[in-house]
Amino acid sequence: MKGKSMKAVGFKKSLKIEENESLIEIEKEIPKAEGFDIVVKVNAISVNPADTKIRIRTAPDKILDTPKIMGYDAVGIIEEIGEKVTNFNIGDRVFYAGDVTRDGSNAEFQSVDSRIVALAPVSLSDAQAAVLPLTSLTGYEALFDRLRINPHEKKTILIIGGAGGVGSITTQIAKQLTNLTVIATASREETIQWCKDMGADHVVNHKDLVNSVNEAGFDTVDYIFNVADTKGHWDSMVELIAPQGMISSVVEFEGGIDLSKLQAKAAGFIWELMFTRSLFNTKDMHRQGEILSDIANLVDCGRIKTTLTQTLNGFSVEILKEAHKRVESSTSIGKLAIDYSK
Repeated sequence: MKGKSMKAVGFKKSLKIEENESLIEIEKEIPKAEGFDIVVKVNAISVNPADTKIRIRTAPDKILDTPKIMGYDAVGIIEEIGEKVTNFNIGDRVFYAGDVTRDGSNAEFQSVDSRIVALAPVSLSDAQAAVLPLTSLTGYEALFDRLRINPHEKKTILIIGGAGGVGSITTQIAKQLTNLTVIATASREETIQWCKDMGADHVVNHKDLVNSVNEAGFDTVDYIFNVADTKGHWDSMVELIAPQGMISSVVEFEGGIDLSKLQAKAAGFIWELMFTRSLFNTKDMHRQGEILSDIANLVDCGRIKTTLTQTLNGFSVEILKEAHKRVESSTSIGKLAIDYSK
């Protein structure tokens, strides 16, 4: 494939998605696999809030010399492997979330580190599998690496943002791999039902969080995982977290929060960022490949189901713009995929 070109979609300036050049088509050379890298022919992707945030924040006051290619979920077929790759073969069907510092999956081919990749679930279509990597890695890491939950303990977790992609899969992982009682937030009839379908034991209203959790029978909760609004829910989380409890969040914010409010309870706060391992090339970076293998096995055993709710077909600027619009609306349930092959 060396020397051959491919189509990709990216941006050079941060613009509102409605503007003409918010996303642009790019022609690039197909990447080459070296070291631990594999080159994947991309069949399907998912669009996440991470994509829209990176698009709008990367270059608000400048024009990039090299277009930024996003895309942090993919399913595809391995076309080439680097000399250090030992656990994959050409022709394998894989899925992964990728690395925020490298070109993403909004392209016909993508080079990705094999250590953060796994064989895709055989029981799912490309679109069904493409929505899982980023969210399942985030949820799994939050539960077991950040909150350090003991799978055998019978405690409670409040998931704020239960109907979104991360909340949906985290609920399933928690119900399948721990003894936690899962309380998820939702406010609309359809999102409440979705949270129940994901396995939530209780669904509470984030618009009146403290009272709603209390009405469900809980004065406090042992763990909180916030995938919706850290700063907006901070006072409620402080009130609801149990003494010696732990809070984790994926949602950054401007300004500050008063961490000292957790002091009396000796409670903790910790960030989860799925990209940390690849961003810093941590010694345990391979752990992400292992987690994805576990997720694939749980899917193929029928214990976890896809969170796919919307599919767009084709690979073009117009299709990706539509996907960004839908994600930015913040009204989606579950996840959106784009099937390149249709």
